[in-house]
Amino acid sequence: MTEASPRIQRLERGLFYALLVLLFWLPVPLGSHRPWAWALLEVWAFALLGGWLLVNAYSPRLQDLKPFAPLLGLFALFQVWVGLQVLPLPMGLMEAISPERAAHFLTADPQAALGTLSLDPNQTHIGLLKGLSYWCLLFLAVALVNTPQRLKLTALVIVLTGTFQAFYGVLLALSGSETTWILGFPNSTIATGGFRYKNHFGNFLVLCLCFGIGLLIASLSRKKAGSLREFLRGTLATLMNGKAVVRLCLAMMVIGLVMSHSRMANTAFFASLSITGVLGLLLIRKKSRSLTVLLASLLVIDLFIVGSWFGVEKLKNRLENTSFTQETRDEVNRYGLALIEQHPLAGTGGGSFYSAFPSVKGPEIQTFYDLAHNDYLQFAIEFGLPAMVLLGIAVLWSLMHAFSALRERRDSLMQGMAFAAVMAIIAELIMLLTDFHLQAPATAIYFLLCLALAWQARFMQAENRALTAQKKDALPK
Repeated sequence: MTEASPRIQRLERGLFYALLVLLFWLPVPLGSHRPWAWALLEVWAFALLGGWLLVNAYSPRLQDLKPFAPLLGLFALFQVWVGLQVLPLPMGLMEAISPERAAHFLTADPQAALGTLSLDPNQTHIGLLKGLSYWCLLFLAVALVNTPQRLKLTALVIVLTGTFQAFYGVLLALSGSETTWILGFPNSTIATGGFRYKNHFGNFLVLCLCFGIGLLIASLSRKKAGSLREFLRGTLATLMNGKAVVRLCLAMMVIGLVMSHSRMANTAFFASLSITGVLGLLLIRKKSRSLTVLLASLLVIDLFIVGSWFGVEKLKNRLENTSFTQETRDEVNRYGLALIEQHPLAGTGGGSFYSAFPSVKGPEIQTFYDLAHNDYLQFAIEFGLPAMVLLGIAVLWSLMHAFSALRERRDSLMQGMAFAAVMAIIAELIMLLTDFHLQAPATAIYFLLCLALAWQARFMQAENRALTAQKKDALPK
């Protein structure tokens, strides 16, 4: 990378901080799950990418992104496929890809020469624009968060974002107000933060909690405290360097998570923490005793102490009383499989579930389902099985890199971020079974950040190596 002028450096630094502001903003307007909110997101993302391209024109740095090319390429291919779904295609190609859709067009007009794979081209076009903005932010996450200092700052901003959402959600739930303080929606004793749906709120907090736990692991001392004086000095350093603040943020987010009454979010959080904790103890080399103590304290303090004060018993009762006979989501899954059988390759088109599902649902489903309440099912229906496999490869490849970083990296920050990535991916894979979390832009983008985090933890230079490289570059030749 060539040395940039001070003006280009300021522009690049400004783009990074604008990205951080966007990350804080995303959950505020109902999880950005409204047309005006995701339109703002799209403009913001495209503008940031335009700014980065200008920086790259004066200071080329694309070569620095080579390690992340597979991740970016897989998601770019997915967006190309969504574009093909909405693009008018020759009828011969339509018959090869989706005979059902071709037959539909030819039945309506035997002379039809063009047709679209999507059952609802307008919704697919909306989804394409959102997806392109997601890809832009994924690209910017690996292009702008390019140093350990920026990685740590980004994780801290995400933790503060989750803490703000949790504090607002808990305060509003405990206020007794009949309506929310912003936009005047009906309010209850269930915490939802800036979201309208408690499960989206719970999912978002789980992702933020993963980043917070990663920061705590990154800050653990690798030295053993010998004397009481060293122990007190280490404790004072903990209070001064911010670990205590991060721990308080985690406690606040756990309170918000419990008060969301989201069964799957709470289950996924504690399950992923337990699974990743065991994996961390097995994979991390030269682990300190403080890591074991930290993981144990997270489970004991958050679940049994903080949780008991803020309603974990009620959540337990909700889990025990859950009955599939009282819900129709399993029937939605069963009938949704019929749509996959009808459109296995091409899918019905992004955003078309609400218009496609009524054609296959049975009489026992009286509720209108605009979303599948199972993102695996919805993605397979709307985008087809090959595109679903493509996304699966991206997620599992990211998880593999997170495992590798957890096992091989010696830098504490990279180990902590790898732990966060593994935990976040496991938790999200669990939560996607029972809801439509990735339909909310804020949650979808934060999950993409978790995938990017796995690659960064694997390939980003540690701080001491980066400084050494800079010093070598500064030496006269």
